[in-house]
Amino acid sequence: MLEAVKVALDPTPIQERLLSSHAGAARFAYNAGLAHVKTAIEAGEGPEWSLYALRRWWNANKDKLAVDADGRPWWRENSKEAYGSGLESLADALSNWSKSRKGERRGRRVGFPRFKAKDSATPRFAYTTGSFGLVKDDPKALRLPRIGRVHCMEDIMRRVDGARVLRMTVSCRAGRWYASLTVERADPTAKRTPQGGAVGVDLGVKTLATLSDGTVIDNPHTLRTAERRLKRAQRALSRKTKGSKRRLKARNKVARIHARITNQRRDLLDKLTTWLAGTYSDISIEDLNVTGMVRNHRLAKAVEDASFAELRRQLEYKTARTGTRLHVIDRWYPSSKTCSDCGSVKAKLSLAERTYHCEKCGLTLDRDLNAAINIMVAGSAPETLNAHGGDARPAVHQDGRQTPAKCEPSSRATGVRLGADGRKTVLQTRTN
Repeated sequence: MLEAVKVALDPTPIQERLLSSHAGAARFAYNAGLAHVKTAIEAGEGPEWSLYALRRWWNANKDKLAVDADGRPWWRENSKEAYGSGLESLADALSNWSKSRKGERRGRRVGFPRFKAKDSATPRFAYTTGSFGLVKDDPKALRLPRIGRVHCMEDIMRRVDGARVLRMTVSCRAGRWYASLTVERADPTAKRTPQGGAVGVDLGVKTLATLSDGTVIDNPHTLRTAERRLKRAQRALSRKTKGSKRRLKARNKVARIHARITNQRRDLLDKLTTWLAGTYSDISIEDLNVTGMVRNHRLAKAVEDASFAELRRQLEYKTARTGTRLHVIDRWYPSSKTCSDCGSVKAKLSLAERTYHCEKCGLTLDRDLNAAINIMVAGSAPETLNAHGGDARPAVHQDGRQTPAKCEPSSRATGVRLGADGRKTVLQTRTN
């Protein structure tokens, strides 16, 4: 089983210059290889852009390419892995472009690779061979060839926990260097399934997640909270002269604000998905069409800020670790329009209606909570019992309409809001 472990580095000023030099070497090899491929394509020679072919070309021409003003080669100043990682990125980009043209790649079509600029490209390089990795006598350090021992901001030895390190990718974001280690662990022999029962999760913009048991996770709106500060920083950046040191300083400030927004959003999603995967034995979510949702210009910013795809991605691998079963409901299932009590489906339900009112059985319930209950029932339909002990199999009528199974009659609080401060607030009490 492969796993990624990311840690922040704390390099010295000399080591920062060496890290930047290695990232520049990877960018140089990428651009040089791309120029070679474009020249061969224009000449009609049909170049080979596999990683093996690019490395063979680089080894034969590096003494003529990487030279200073006096004609002396400087490629020996950096590790060979830096140049190899640049060529590896180019080979992957060309392969994706070729597969996209032939229809062998899923998703949007990928264009031909472009040259990387120093100002816009993310500084990045990788180690795959050599004496890189952990330092035995120092749990808060990593060994990087040609750079030396680099101090880390946390105990990396405890996070790796004896796993085998296969690859190390070093990158810089908003002025801070990070090391991402790809480690190989033994597959877990026995998985302990949590005993929390089944739960349905309804994702939204107003509230990030509403669970079928009544728990509501507030959406912090990280981008909206920092938007005023971000606008001021971007306005100051636009007034600086291009190429000046003040513009570089203002640009770094904007990058730090964006990085803080990303870290806050990622921290919440990590804590939420870890709690869900470790608490419940069955989790049901919807297959949301995020690409179609962002086409609505009024909701696009809020939908992107919520990061529904990242939440689902984390749930997929965390449930696999804990043994929790993850059920993905079809995106066309009318979870919001269906009554969780009688199963009747409304023809229309606008986004402005935040309270679901059933005209047949008289059920009045929070809209998101009603959808979460329907998602939970739909996810546990193949099972015999649902989380409340009732029959989870939907009833099929003569007209083909399916009615979600009802739970056992009970009187309980069906709306509990969990705020950022940890306080719970009862939203509504329902009696079946």
